[in-house]
Amino acid sequence: MDEKVIVPVEAVLTKCLSLPVGYVPTPSAPYRIHRRAAMLTQQPGRPRLKMAGMPMNLPATPPAGSRVLMWKQDPSVSEMGTRKAFLPGVILEGPRDARITFGQPGIAPVSPNAFGDFIMAPDTEQFDAVHTFTVVRQTLTMYQRVLASGDSGAPLPWAWNSSSNTQPLAVFPRGLPNVMNAYYSRNEKALKFGDFVPSGGGSRVFTCRSFDIVSHEAGHAVLDGLKPQWILSSAPPQTGGLHESFGDLTAIFLCLSQMDQVEAVIAQTKADLHDKTFLADMAEQFGLALGRTNGLRNADNDLKLSDTGNEVHAISQVFTGAVYDILADMFSYERQPGLEDDAAVLHRIGNYLCSLTLRSLVAAPDRAATYAHVVNQMLRICEADGKPVEYRNFIRNRFALREVVVSPVPLTDDQQSGVELAAMVEDSPSAVQDRRACCGTMNNAQYFELEGVLDAEREALAQWCRGYAGRQPAPQAVEAK
Repeated sequence: MDEKVIVPVEAVLTKCLSLPVGYVPTPSAPYRIHRRAAMLTQQPGRPRLKMAGMPMNLPATPPAGSRVLMWKQDPSVSEMGTRKAFLPGVILEGPRDARITFGQPGIAPVSPNAFGDFIMAPDTEQFDAVHTFTVVRQTLTMYQRVLASGDSGAPLPWAWNSSSNTQPLAVFPRGLPNVMNAYYSRNEKALKFGDFVPSGGGSRVFTCRSFDIVSHEAGHAVLDGLKPQWILSSAPPQTGGLHESFGDLTAIFLCLSQMDQVEAVIAQTKADLHDKTFLADMAEQFGLALGRTNGLRNADNDLKLSDTGNEVHAISQVFTGAVYDILADMFSYERQPGLEDDAAVLHRIGNYLCSLTLRSLVAAPDRAATYAHVVNQMLRICEADGKPVEYRNFIRNRFALREVVVSPVPLTDDQQSGVELAAMVEDSPSAVQDRRACCGTMNNAQYFELEGVLDAEREALAQWCRGYAGRQPAPQAVEAK
């Protein structure tokens, strides 16, 4: 055994005094890696009930909830990476709760660790399960809060929920192997995400790892629970555009609901939302795999309705682009860097625009809703909220520039109270949606009502058979010999 070496305290003090003033030891790279890994599972101490003799009204036990590790954006958005997030409420093995369940066969359910948290190593099946559940849960919570603060105060149902059916939405993070898509299915009561290897080779892309894709598909599920007729292909093209746009806007609103992402947007754009940013780019990793530079879609666009025809993917970008412009206008109007941090302003504006958009969609007609219907609801609700007239001017002007509504006054004038705007470009009565460029949800056969076509053919066959039978002579009776 080696002999212990005793170093006199005086020697240590002498050595310390010889170091330069302000010297800070630099930890080695391996030590920094070790500390980062250790901090992921580090458990904070419980809050003390008393401090300096002063009683504090804290609960005897900490509130229910779990910490999770997730991608804050697409894996390709390196400045965001993985972060820990806190999900309030009871989360069980899976993960699952009362509204969302993990349903992937072949992947073992994820169990919480000793601290009740779901901290998994990235690039694993278990991490994908936790990340996907987390984004869907955050999406549902965000919109639940909007409805809870409104007149209804009701929970947000899935399309199949009723007094006798409270079945949750099932999430399949790797439910579509070798498929370059993802979808929401009302019939399957599920969200399913594909994975694929890009045609040029490289690492496999998992759509479930994209914050944008997961929140987009969760947005379809949310809107289908509120407006079940909107997702059908028999609806007018603009109704389909509202559904597809809501998915993209959900990704934007969920990003803006999280302060760390908002701060990253402000830093990346220097507070100019029309500068290139991951906020406007949708599904960057998927887009890169297809050879695109700004993801699958760009919310910061200049499309007008006359540019789109009946193609729902393009139509949706008109609505998304207008709302993104309104976001930038409201943020610019409210900015006062000397009084309030830019990130705090953008966070607040994002939450309001999320609430305004959802409430306007809910107030729109249950069938054949148009962009003009929603715009007029936005103007009405915005005024009822007591917002400045500039907010209504932004809404009117952005949608007028995109040929959605007609302004009865010059765009430099204030929007008049209680005036309903007429639609500028409308769908023709015979217009049929073109969904070929949409996501897997909008291309899912169950929303094309094809079974009804088969039923019509069966009924036509039955009618012909009945008529044919009536034209045949009655069979002759045979006498018994």
